[in-house]
Amino acid sequence: MSAPRQRQRRANEAIREVVGGALLTELADPRLQMVTVTAVETSPDLGRAKVYWTVLDPKRANGAAAGLEAARGVLQGKVGRALRSRNTPQLVFIRDELQDKARRLTALIDEVAPADAPAPEVRDPGEPPPDGAV
Repeated sequence: MSAPRQRQRRANEAIREVVGGALLTELADPRLQMVTVTAVETSPDLGRAKVYWTVLDPKRANGAAAGLEAARGVLQGKVGRALRSRNTPQLVFIRDELQDKARRLTALIDEVAPADAPAPEVRDPGEPPPDGAV
């Protein structure tokens, strides 16, 4: 792996840890409760960092987005101190909608095949059918 790519990967992980830790233990904004940082992608020059986040209750997503924007300066300062680099990446918060999509997909599957429905019996093709079956 080349040095710039490795540097970018280390920065991604450091930013994820700093922002995630601050959200968990250091920021008192109630809008940021249950917000989780899912991933970070920095630009090759480390000038920008896309911080992907999700919230446990989708109804609280707009409030969480506003809380993240309000805390951007504080979080960016923490990232700058942690990275100890000349320039601090500009944080851009992007909602990770993967969990919402997964919830919708699960609901659709449950509509089509309810969990309490018996699963069809699977037999080995070489096995003779049970008595009375055709």
